[in-house]
Amino acid sequence: MDERTRADVERAEAAIVEHYPRLVRLAYLVLPPSMGRHPRVLTAHGLVQRALPRVRARARLRRPVRALPAQRGPAPGTGFTAVRLRTLRLALAYEPGTGPAAARRLPSVPVVWGLRLFPQAGGADELALDQALSGVPAPVRAALGLWHLEGLEEDEARAVLADAGVVDPEAAQRAAGQLDQAAAADVAVLLNSGEFDPCTVQTRPTDLLRRRQRVRASLVAAAVLVVGAVVVGVGVPGGGPGPSAAGSAASAASFAQQALEPERLLRAPNDQWADTSRLDFTAWPARGRQAGNTKLLARALRVWAAPPTDARITATAGTSTRPPARPPRLLFAGLIDGVMVVVLHDGERLVRYAEPMGATPTLHFARVDDADVTTGAALVIGRGNGWMRYLIAPWVSDATTRDLLAPGAPARPLHLAPDGVTDRVPTPPEADTACGQWPVAQFRSSQRVAEEHTFLVTDLGDLAPAHLTYLPAAADGAPPQPPREATGPEGLRSWARTACSLRSLRGEGVRSVNNWAFARQRLPEGAGEATWVCSRADTWRGPGLVTVQLQPPAARPADPGLVAGRARNTAACSRFGPHVVGDIRWRTKSGKWYLLAAGSRAVGGIDVAGGVKAASGTGTLAVPVAHDAPAGVTGRLPGGRSLRAIP
Repeated sequence: MDERTRADVERAEAAIVEHYPRLVRLAYLVLPPSMGRHPRVLTAHGLVQRALPRVRARARLRRPVRALPAQRGPAPGTGFTAVRLRTLRLALAYEPGTGPAAARRLPSVPVVWGLRLFPQAGGADELALDQALSGVPAPVRAALGLWHLEGLEEDEARAVLADAGVVDPEAAQRAAGQLDQAAAADVAVLLNSGEFDPCTVQTRPTDLLRRRQRVRASLVAAAVLVVGAVVVGVGVPGGGPGPSAAGSAASAASFAQQALEPERLLRAPNDQWADTSRLDFTAWPARGRQAGNTKLLARALRVWAAPPTDARITATAGTSTRPPARPPRLLFAGLIDGVMVVVLHDGERLVRYAEPMGATPTLHFARVDDADVTTGAALVIGRGNGWMRYLIAPWVSDATTRDLLAPGAPARPLHLAPDGVTDRVPTPPEADTACGQWPVAQFRSSQRVAEEHTFLVTDLGDLAPAHLTYLPAAADGAPPQPPREATGPEGLRSWARTACSLRSLRGEGVRSVNNWAFARQRLPEGAGEATWVCSRADTWRGPGLVTVQLQPPAARPADPGLVAGRARNTAACSRFGPHVVGDIRWRTKSGKWYLLAAGSRAVGGIDVAGGVKAASGTGTLAVPVAHDAPAGVTGRLPGGRSLRAIP
């Protein structure tokens, strides 16, 4: 039991170290803005550090007893989720009138003498959001943080809020949703900006005259304390001095300096990926001919920590560009098409440093937390005019390319260099160009991993490509299982008609996109059968983007579908939003307009109100309408609930 308890604490410590910036950002958001930004920054850091559980004293003192070994695996309530929950509880206790007064004692925080710390100032949108947040209770701020910082869906966030002690999680989420809708800008983007980042702070001096007076008084008091310590022999166990402000500052400076030392870069053994259950970027070995070039690595780390004024910096949506807090992991260092490239991973982000000959360096940041065998299978190592190259994971045994707009064409082999770099692959078309082809990479995982399978990824302008999947309609209308790989004939045919819509997702930080064929409908005037498809793009930062399409019979396999609706920051078409309704105006060959609507299988009927009034007792509806007649479409769900169509 002693070893199990110590392991739990060590697991929690590892979670805090790995996810420290996101935990501090969440605590800073939940803490009352009335505290002021300086104490709020310090308190947020103190709460996260205080969230580390203690080893129980009885477990430490108990004599070892021979017994059956404990089962392997984390104990309940350990790891990141437990640390996040403890951080939330501590932060919520600071709300006036919430929790016992003892819970709101100021925890041990970093000591800062003579300076005021505050996050970087944002623009007008950030200021407006900060003012709005100051007018709502802490549970509402916590709900927004769980949605937009942690990427939780409403059901997950509700459970976390309840576990954290929020009396009415439903009310907190309703208020958070109202604030979300009333905001003039994307709340998720604003909360991930520097305005709410207590790990990247600016400094200003405190009141200099008052501080000088206090120094004089402190010197007298310090002299008295020194004399008393010498006489009484006060000390700490081990005879050394206790923690001090100078010691804390020196320790922080030491950690920051270590993060910039090439010799301290983390490097995974070449075969670690074959002996671990965690297949993500932490299992990648360091590759590239320049992996031992300490001068190159030092330059990359220095530019990351303090970019020169002429450096070009890009980051995917919701990705911080803060300096490394600890030594990152080296994934690659080498020459790519005449450019010296270094790729680093800090547990949450990929950082690509590029050093062109005779030009200023560039940095590209991308979130990749919680990657897996497919979303951590490749990264974009180089780009050019109309082409790019992948660096693939060591567990990818075979790589090919194919055109999504030609579902019947076979995949073509993609050559891999010994260091894992592919040949050049054409890039998909930009948003303002013709969509004549859509190149994707098709990877097959090695037999040495637990689940060998083939999957598709596509480049959407970020460092990490997006994983493409497919799911046919289920008997109960809800996705019954995780989406399937889109490499089969049915999945490829669906993506042939959907691929060009991916152009709108470039630069959104998309992790994966799933095509769900949620309904089929017979079209009026004998026009055949159409398929309703909901394409859901999940981003690395959490919020989903949804596009509903009607795909009527087409003369060519790649004819695009008709967009029926789009939605952002929604749970629709996921396991947390398993029901969906779509509607569209459709014109027959005779020139007559119809309102078409369909819902997933759990939708038992469809109602139309407004300028058009109609009802259907099934999951589909087709009614003649004027092209511009207003109509509101809702679906009927079991239990009397209703569901509005995706607008």
